[in-house]
Amino acid sequence: MSQATTVTESPAVGRSSFPSPYELAAPAGAEGWQDLYAYNLVFQQNRRDVEERKFWFCDSQHWPTVTKPFETIGFEFAVGCLGQYNARQLLIPTANGIEYRIHNGYVFMSPVAVDPEHIEARVPQFMQRAGHYFQNWENLLENWHVKLKGTIAELEALDFSALPDVIPVDDVLSGKGVGPASELLENYDRLITLAYRAWQYHFEFLNLGYVAYLDLFMFCKEVFPRISDLAIATMVQGVDMELFRPDDELKKLAKIAVRDDLVSLFADVSDAEATLAAIGAHPAGAEFISTWQDAQDPWFNFTTGNGFYAHDEYWRDNPSQPLAFVKGYIDRLLSGADIDRHVDELVAERDRITEEYAELLSGETLETFRGKLGLARTVYPYVENHNFYIEHWTMGVFWRKARQLSAVLHGAGFWTQPQDMFYLRRDEVREALFDYVNGWMVGAPAIGPDYWPDEVERRRGIVAALQTERPQPALNTPPAVITEPFTLMLWGITDDQIANWLGKGDVPEGTLKGMAASPGVAEGPARVISSAEQLSEVQDGEILVAPVTAPSWGPIFGKIRATVTDIGGMMSHAAIVCREYGMPAVTGTGTASVEIRTGMRVRVDGHHGTVTILD
Repeated sequence: MSQATTVTESPAVGRSSFPSPYELAAPAGAEGWQDLYAYNLVFQQNRRDVEERKFWFCDSQHWPTVTKPFETIGFEFAVGCLGQYNARQLLIPTANGIEYRIHNGYVFMSPVAVDPEHIEARVPQFMQRAGHYFQNWENLLENWHVKLKGTIAELEALDFSALPDVIPVDDVLSGKGVGPASELLENYDRLITLAYRAWQYHFEFLNLGYVAYLDLFMFCKEVFPRISDLAIATMVQGVDMELFRPDDELKKLAKIAVRDDLVSLFADVSDAEATLAAIGAHPAGAEFISTWQDAQDPWFNFTTGNGFYAHDEYWRDNPSQPLAFVKGYIDRLLSGADIDRHVDELVAERDRITEEYAELLSGETLETFRGKLGLARTVYPYVENHNFYIEHWTMGVFWRKARQLSAVLHGAGFWTQPQDMFYLRRDEVREALFDYVNGWMVGAPAIGPDYWPDEVERRRGIVAALQTERPQPALNTPPAVITEPFTLMLWGITDDQIANWLGKGDVPEGTLKGMAASPGVAEGPARVISSAEQLSEVQDGEILVAPVTAPSWGPIFGKIRATVTDIGGMMSHAAIVCREYGMPAVTGTGTASVEIRTGMRVRVDGHHGTVTILD
């Protein structure tokens, strides 16, 4: 157990407990951090009795670092919309939404239980609503793409430019009647509204994808009592996912560079403009440049982050990132390595496992099994594909526009650095923007430049102090049994994992226990990284250890032998991506990134979910 995890005994239930959020002090220098966030996002003192009766787990899978005030949009919109589809739209019988709070800058979640008396009444409503989607999946999904791409186009059309000295005379003479100030305010409101709309689209199909898989999972556990979670996951692997398309584009570019003798031009890709210019000037560089340009939209709307943070850099905006990945693939091709993802091998293993279990069934039970499996395979690709369309493409445009607005207010003197806007809450940004607009309209200086610079510096110091400490894996006393399906499958918060986090699990010294997320066994030196900025440090043959990985880390999977994460279940991004790349993985260890240090030799057993420190 990590020294960072505090364990107490709960006298109320006689069970081991994680610390209360009310008893955990802020890191030195972060005092008063609660003022950075909206009142409903922090644990209020007068609600202590209520909040301490709930079990909260840290969602470091999606929010692995401290969340700045503006960035709370990510979990407020995402988790709120998840709950809307569970509790109000689909009426999933056993799952409502998930409450969320910020503690010491990190996001904690607590599933909301369904009253057992209401479960039966929700079943027919769920069957009608979900059944309609399952029966019309392809048509509805095609319409989903139209709706989402329309939303992205609306986001792209938003303009955040500094207000002019005077309103153009044509606007006056045409009788337009309104000025650019009102349009700037409307565009900000529109930016927020469109992001909220996109997150509702995000969950329109995602929850159904999980439901279909969980239905298959529960059926298999019933008819095959000894089947492993990994065997069930293997039955749906080997799909053609659009999430892998950006990585496929990089591989295609690397192959063109090798074939057309462009390798020498990749000696230094730090200056992307110079590298691309040199390729364009090369007699054989035309196809590379054409392929590069074709990939920009949409496939390079991709980040090595996860789309929830304002500092996430996107390939389209920072071409040095994809060029560096292309260079990595070129180096591997020159060494004789095979860089392709062999889906045929995954499909063969999928079919082998499926038929072994199908042979144990007959009659109506076999027909039911094949029906549930067919549905799960139909909807399963969306579980990852949505990630590209929302977290990467949509949020890439959102953050680009937000940074433009921040730069405008920076130019007006509201803060000292171009991206300081993200230390404000979104309601505070609206106030600051109105201040800017009002000062422009009346011809007097805005108040913000005399208020916000000092306040932003104070908040910058608090955020920096919060980042000095890792969060607790959970808070308060866990329930006797974890039953909420999304908590189990997505986050991997199982009874066994909680016991391991509390040091109560049956785990030998020097071994970490997690979820057997992707099969295989591998040994090698560990490489512990906490952010995408460290990906360039990963060396051939290492074991990647991280609080969480992002699907966009695919280009380094050709280097590493296995993956280990602190959080994540069988349906987490890390688990799915590792299975699709044929990479052993153990997820949900709780503390691997703390207890393992770079250079330690470790063994990862993806069959049994164990990580052994060999040094």
